[in-house]
Amino acid sequence: MDTSKWKSVAVKIDDYKLLKALCHKRFRSPNSMITKLVNDYCEFKAKKLGISVNEYKKRLIHATDKTRN
Repeated sequence: MDTSKWKSVAVKIDDYKLLKALCHKRFRSPNSMITKLVNDYCEFKAKKLGISVNEYKKRLIHATDKTRN
């Protein structure tokens, strides 16, 4: 697996069960559902801040990169 494109995450088992149920209901795979949830949240926050989604994502990633150094 290409680790520059894919990462593993650990979630509580109850959250995993909910994720699987949501995926089944919406005919999505878990990775697609997580992507949708992340993108929906970014859209929500960007709208709340009055900026574009791309600008919000760029700021978020930049802020995260700064805290790692």
